[in-house]
Amino acid sequence: MAVDGTFDILAVTNFGLEAVASRELAGLGYDAKGAGTGRVLFRGDARAVARANMWLRSADRVLIRVATFAAADFDALFEQTKSIAWEEWIPRDFAFPVNGRSVRSTLTSVPACQRTVKKAIVERLMRAHGTRTLPESGPPVTIEVSILHDVATITLDTSGAGLHKRGYRPIVGEAALKETLAAGLVLLSVWRPDRPLIDPFCGTGTIAIEAAMIGRNIAPGLSRAFEGEAWPSLGEAAWREAREEAKAATRGELAFAIHASDLDERALAIARKSAALAGVERDIHFARRDFAELSSKAEYGCIITNPPYGVRLGDEAEIERLYRSMPLVLRRLPTWSMHIFTARLDLEEIFGQKATRRRKFYNSKIECWYFTFLGPKRPGAKREDEDGVGTGGTPVPPALTPEVSESEPPGDAFTDETGASEGDDDSRASAPDLRRLRSGVDDSRASSTPTRAFGGLRERDEREARDFGACLAKNLKHLRRYPSRGITCYRVYERDVVDVPLIIDLYEGRAHVAEYEREHSRSAAQQADWWDLMRATIAREAGIPLDMVFTKEKHRQKGLTQHEKQGDAARTFVVQEGGLKFEINLSDYIDTGLFLDHRLTRAMVRDEARGKRVLNLFCYTASFSVYAAAGGAASTTSVDLSNTYLEWAQRNLALNGFWPGPHRLVRSDVREFLASHAPGPHYDLAIIDPPTFSNSKATREDWEVAAQHAEVLELTSRLLSPGGVVYFSTNYRRFKLDEARVAAAGFTVREISRRTVPPEYRNTRIHRCWKLIKAPLPSEPTLKS
Repeated sequence: MAVDGTFDILAVTNFGLEAVASRELAGLGYDAKGAGTGRVLFRGDARAVARANMWLRSADRVLIRVATFAAADFDALFEQTKSIAWEEWIPRDFAFPVNGRSVRSTLTSVPACQRTVKKAIVERLMRAHGTRTLPESGPPVTIEVSILHDVATITLDTSGAGLHKRGYRPIVGEAALKETLAAGLVLLSVWRPDRPLIDPFCGTGTIAIEAAMIGRNIAPGLSRAFEGEAWPSLGEAAWREAREEAKAATRGELAFAIHASDLDERALAIARKSAALAGVERDIHFARRDFAELSSKAEYGCIITNPPYGVRLGDEAEIERLYRSMPLVLRRLPTWSMHIFTARLDLEEIFGQKATRRRKFYNSKIECWYFTFLGPKRPGAKREDEDGVGTGGTPVPPALTPEVSESEPPGDAFTDETGASEGDDDSRASAPDLRRLRSGVDDSRASSTPTRAFGGLRERDEREARDFGACLAKNLKHLRRYPSRGITCYRVYERDVVDVPLIIDLYEGRAHVAEYEREHSRSAAQQADWWDLMRATIAREAGIPLDMVFTKEKHRQKGLTQHEKQGDAARTFVVQEGGLKFEINLSDYIDTGLFLDHRLTRAMVRDEARGKRVLNLFCYTASFSVYAAAGGAASTTSVDLSNTYLEWAQRNLALNGFWPGPHRLVRSDVREFLASHAPGPHYDLAIIDPPTFSNSKATREDWEVAAQHAEVLELTSRLLSPGGVVYFSTNYRRFKLDEARVAAAGFTVREISRRTVPPEYRNTRIHRCWKLIKAPLPSEPTLKS
């Protein structure tokens, strides 16, 4: 202790929060500087110790540094420790436990270092107090010896229990965020007490409670005790004054209630109880709510949240879906700024956009990053001069000193993606920057152009929408006579505008829209806004309600992939084609249940079906079978491996009065059905429209049309009557018919694609179709197109 009663004081913090603690100390009136990772050094007296314990929100402990010296061996450690005036700190009956750690030093045995220090202190105290016994029955003075690169630092812990223990936490929830870290996240945000705040993954409410305490200027240490309060060396007056100061500085309720939500009712119960114990229950509205329901009419608010990582909690696939949904939900708040603390290091990749700023932390031992996505600056916002002077001229910490402005983050010295550390002298902010940090706002790099954290349309997007709208209107005008001709389901747009790669089909006042996968420069949220613009344009030009525009993203099949079910909304409708009724599903699948490109092919089948025994392989929803039945087929046999599609097929047959009847639905792999079927002339007309690729747990091998179509045609030939017809079709772009094997199976071959693709299709190769006729005797194929 110096003659003036001051000493070196260390605030211990979580990695990454050193500069936050420095700013807090500056608000208290102390000049602080980094002293290594997780340590901030300042100088003060007993009152400074008490006030630091009372007010620091981001620090874990407040230590007094009593000595620093070289300690390459145990003799040096012993003698230097013994030379410290321990009697000034430790009364005769006080306990003095010794903790220790050693990093990159000669003295590697921490227990041996602890024993050496303890022995040196005992000898010093016994001589100084004139006693041969030290009962250690009184309050503790916890000592730590920390050796780094053979330099020992001896400190006294004035806090006792960690400063994260505010006194309001009755139960620690699963994967709960540490209070000091939560406070640091709030202080690193752009939130202020006069702005709305939401935590949509609040858990046990730590972020919301810490924010409320910051907003109301409630000292975090006001409801707890500290180890140093019992030390005569610090005196009782300093602690009493610190408490009186903290009580006087507390402010009234917040301008906006903080909203905190979660799905876990047990966690919310803990949160409500904790908020009450912290005295902020009237400042926070807790609710059980799904993140997908997030919305707010307020503007220029902040999201500060710690969503589940998938490291400790939750199913990985479910977590992945949650993170991919985040920008789509957060775009609903166009004027808000977002701060997301997570162990998902791939968050920017998932969101499809870079964060405004990111900082590295450790939550326990889990590496985490704090991602900031700044929204537009509030109109009329200006730098706030938070001088830290409270009522009666008593210096108190500012209620909130955010680290970044609402336009751009300052060039501070926090550890971030650049690797710069706040503890390095050469990385500290310049004087002007430091002033901006202390005021809480840096508008030196503010942009005059408002930006959204997530989403928003570019001028290019709006231009594309205008071009697209004009093109769609032209197409609709060209096809306006279709309904009067009995064609009510048809294609109206197919990538006509290069930058709008949509496929649009109309189904009697409803639009089914698929976007083909392509590279673009929009983020996930911007893409969602682009989709909204396209949907609105389609609804306007087609003259249909917005909720009758159904949109999907159609990814090109790559390798062993296939289109999966996309939802469970079950938006089903009954439409007509060729005087027949069909059920379509516009919400749940890439395909609707009725392939419009085969409208003409189905008509051909109806015209040819009278009296025929019809086989429909890969039948899907059996629209070909319905047409065949309408054409007077003697019977139909529809084969598919999917129960879902066969049930759909039955509904289509029933809609048209053909079920029950001479129509059979068979659940089977097509190749197994054909191979196990008794040979002979069982069928006169067959339709084969297989998928490009398909896999199923129910089959031994996957289906690929390019490799296996010839086998299916050979097996089908065994079951056809002489002169029997097969309509074979595929939409595989690189398909090549195995003409030699098809001819050897007894078929004459004729490609009829030009007759089967409807005239409104811009892509005349939407499918290829062949008419195969089985001759009584094998013959060379004739190829026509």
